[in-house]
Amino acid sequence: MASHEINVYVRFAETDAAGHVNNVSYFLYFEEARTKLFQEICPERGDSLNFILASISCDYVSQAYPGQRLKLLTDVEKVGGKSFTVSHTMINLETAMTVARSQAVTVCFNYEEQKTINIPHEVRSRLENYLVAQ
Repeated sequence: MASHEINVYVRFAETDAAGHVNNVSYFLYFEEARTKLFQEICPERGDSLNFILASISCDYVSQAYPGQRLKLLTDVEKVGGKSFTVSHTMINLETAMTVARSQAVTVCFNYEEQKTINIPHEVRSRLENYLVAQ
């Protein structure tokens, strides 16, 4: 299956004193991409998704600036018993240059019992539809 794709517009408020996108803003873009992927995978669950972010990393490749449009491609790299790993590639729509790459590990979590749980079968099969070829 093709990568999940969203576009974001860089607002001035997301920049820092150097005039480029602040490092914290990248994580907001990645979160938006993951959230929209989850909503597409499990639309019937609404806000009741039992996912919790366990780990995230970002490699900054080039700078982004206010007014630019960025495309975020999200792929599922791995689906385990209780967790799955997604990768994000952020691309400047005007120049087609890669801006950043990210990898995030998300865990299925029972908030009432405060413990990890197995990924439900129906969610697992939908995640596997987004698996990239290894």
